[in-house]
Amino acid sequence: MVHFGFSYVGLIYLVMLFVPNIIWAKNQPADYEKYVHKENKVLLFLERIGEGLTSVCALVFSDLNIRVESIWLLWLLVSFLLMIFYELYWIRYFRSPKTMTDMYSSFAGFPVAGASLPCVAFFMLGIYGSNIFLILSSLILSVGHIGIHLMHRNEVVEKKKPGKVIRIVRVVLLIPVVAGLLLTTVTIAGRNINWFSHPIDTSKGINESAYVPVGGQELYLLIRGRNVQNPVIVYIHGGPAGPDSLISPVFTDPLIDDYTVVCWDQRGCGRSYFRNADQDPKNLTVNFEQAIKDTDELVDYVRTRFNQDKVILMCHSYGTLVGTNYIQEHSGKVAAYVGIGQFVNCRESDRLAYEDALSVARSRGEDTSELEKTYQEYQGGDSIVEYMALRNATSKYHPAKNKANTPLLALFSPYTGVNDIRWVLKQIDLEKYQELERELFTTTYYYDVYEHSLEFGVPMLFISGEMDYVCNCQLTKTFCDALKAPRKEFCEVEGGGHTPHYETPELFAKKVLDFLKQQ
Repeated sequence: MVHFGFSYVGLIYLVMLFVPNIIWAKNQPADYEKYVHKENKVLLFLERIGEGLTSVCALVFSDLNIRVESIWLLWLLVSFLLMIFYELYWIRYFRSPKTMTDMYSSFAGFPVAGASLPCVAFFMLGIYGSNIFLILSSLILSVGHIGIHLMHRNEVVEKKKPGKVIRIVRVVLLIPVVAGLLLTTVTIAGRNINWFSHPIDTSKGINESAYVPVGGQELYLLIRGRNVQNPVIVYIHGGPAGPDSLISPVFTDPLIDDYTVVCWDQRGCGRSYFRNADQDPKNLTVNFEQAIKDTDELVDYVRTRFNQDKVILMCHSYGTLVGTNYIQEHSGKVAAYVGIGQFVNCRESDRLAYEDALSVARSRGEDTSELEKTYQEYQGGDSIVEYMALRNATSKYHPAKNKANTPLLALFSPYTGVNDIRWVLKQIDLEKYQELERELFTTTYYYDVYEHSLEFGVPMLFISGEMDYVCNCQLTKTFCDALKAPRKEFCEVEGGGHTPHYETPELFAKKVLDFLKQQ
């Protein structure tokens, strides 16, 4: 995402662009010069500016080089195919009588192909690199370069007005193409804005996506911070198997001035799953005990790499199970704990959510038979299918006022990759998804924090949304009151749901920073 550095792909494109033009200089149409003097000065200015900007942008951004795991890889393939068409167009021209008509004929369905093919190719190269600078440069070039040559074509090629049906078909086909390109451009612009809105000077800080060896696999980490000397926060996501590293800057951006934040895709999910799918496609190594071991190995890796005696654990939902259990075994490696949407007891949270929904439905005079049936099926089942059915049935009765549009956050995140999307698609089939994560789901369904020690040797902060019925807010408060810790604090976010760190990130960060500064 907008990394400066030499682009060999850009160089290849420029060579493919300039070589035919150098040859053309000695093979111009006989009467070409008389048309040059008629060129529009504004279009000519845009053409010259676009040529310079596009050439520079094509060379100075390393993101344009081949990245197999890029979500935009298809755009690179299409872009390169257009450049191949561009070369074929010139071959056809050089073998023709080299008239103005030959020069301005269409090729592969592209009008004035000698102008339009490279412009579109560079535009798509910009999309591939998620680079708004190359996109805008190629658009400026397109207006000037294509505009000039369309004027020349109109002067030398006899106009043939297409039939009404053809015109309608063209419009029908053109509308979704233009809409798609506009949406893509807006998406990339948003990703670029998010990237530049919180820049990190990597001479002192770190902004790194990497795979590190943990427990016999390579797990994905996203590490961000403005000073590597700062204390380290290790974020453990929820789910189970619900990685959110790609959108984590939403709540970590306010923290990276003071802390280095390490987010990771746990074993058997997200990018980590696909990285290790060849050796463990069915997630046979995924279980709760292994999750604790992976956490310990990751914590040791972070402590060593950043020269820290201890780390701060920040955990969400299911991740709080991992975090609290880890502290029981390794409190000497943890400086403090932040639990977001703290897990206490899944079945009890679901019972409370059902009873609240039932009460609201009855107060509205609604027929509650389907809701009651859904809860009965949930009580008799033990799979994510029954759980999601109950959650979908009850959530509409107690919606949170604060909202977090995570799909939109992912769309505009500069860290979203193809394997993030592949993992979301993998979750659509709930039964297969549960099979992959069965050990973790089983642990989660039947876990009760009160069956474990309530003594914690580190400061504990709990942040829960007032309207969190996934991990019930009141259950978390009761748990906080019951446990023993050097210091503890419970924060209820008014109108908040299960993801207060995404719903109100600035408020969330302030609560975290205020708590940690009391260390």
